[in-house]
Amino acid sequence: MSSMGLARRRGVVTTTLGITQTLAWGSTYYLPAVFADPICEALDLSRAWFFGIFSGALLLSGLVGPTAGRLIDTYGGRDVLAASNLVFAAGLALLAWASGPVTLALAWAVIGIGMGFGLYEAAFATVTGLYGREARNAITGITLFAGFASTVGWPASAFMIDALGWRGACWAWAAMHLVVALPMSRFLVAKAPPPEPMAAADEAAPEGMPWSMIILAAVFAGTAVVSTAMAAHLPRIIEALGAAPTAAIFAASLVGPAQVAARVAEFALLRKASPLITAQLAAGLHPVGAVLLAFLGPVAAVPFVLLHGAGNGLLTIAKGTLPLALFGPAGYGLRTGLLAAPARLLQAGAPLLFALVLDVAGPRTVLLLSGTLTVLSLLALLVLARRMHQPGGS
Repeated sequence: MSSMGLARRRGVVTTTLGITQTLAWGSTYYLPAVFADPICEALDLSRAWFFGIFSGALLLSGLVGPTAGRLIDTYGGRDVLAASNLVFAAGLALLAWASGPVTLALAWAVIGIGMGFGLYEAAFATVTGLYGREARNAITGITLFAGFASTVGWPASAFMIDALGWRGACWAWAAMHLVVALPMSRFLVAKAPPPEPMAAADEAAPEGMPWSMIILAAVFAGTAVVSTAMAAHLPRIIEALGAAPTAAIFAASLVGPAQVAARVAEFALLRKASPLITAQLAAGLHPVGAVLLAFLGPVAAVPFVLLHGAGNGLLTIAKGTLPLALFGPAGYGLRTGLLAAPARLLQAGAPLLFALVLDVAGPRTVLLLSGTLTVLSLLALLVLARRMHQPGGS
């Protein structure tokens, strides 16, 4: 195939995964922010119960993530992603049938398995299996599309709930997985070549590399907790500071455009730079916004959302490109699954923890907590950069 044909084919794969990831995130991870209240009211459950169940789904996704990565390393990502669309559809159908805490937990357990096999880590591992070290642009391209997941997902969920009720909205999301995402994943994503031997990565890795894995896992965990908490509670945090509900939702919906704008800037300005620089810049944006919002109140809602969204967008790229740059493409799926596992395990408690902090201590304490976690993540990245630049560093 000519270089033009290869580029066109790569563009099709990137666009396909960008669209299917937008659907996957919007119909799962971003669901609770809009679905929590109507589901809790219909099933007579507290928000703590609902977010506790959602946290369990995130926990489960972290546990199955390494298995998903290993499967993608071995067989390629096309069929794994297609299977995840079936799992998502099944989980959403079960959610539509939920009648109490047990059936609600069962539905979210199925969705959690789907998240472990079908979100960013799986998509990034898929393109890394296809393109090796040349996957960085594809990873960025996928995040450019899926950066609109909250911007599309939150209003779409709200619209469907108004038109169909929350149960009908679950059926609608499930249908989109079957009618749109499944055929795209199966027929438009290329089949991966045989995997590169894992030994190649081990031989190329400098001694002591596990320390870099530990530091990187800690950074991913700290930032994931903040990202998950904001995804679940951002409109409510802004409203608790005094904004009107419609203004809070409008401000929160800017997360998506901010993520995409930051990713475009990264692609234009930083794609030749080390992903460590991208990660450090990303980790520093949220605490700046948190300080502005805590001290200025609702008037700073939009600047906060733009800074948080930009940082979150850059961090998503770094989570895909930093392991590739540091450790190489061999065994990428398993490695990113292992790196993501602590993040998923810790972020599992983020919606419930931040809900309790918000209810008991108020929105400014929430911002203090999120800002502290991102500052610590930034410091860890600086330590990692220093270690990597030392002779024989890890």
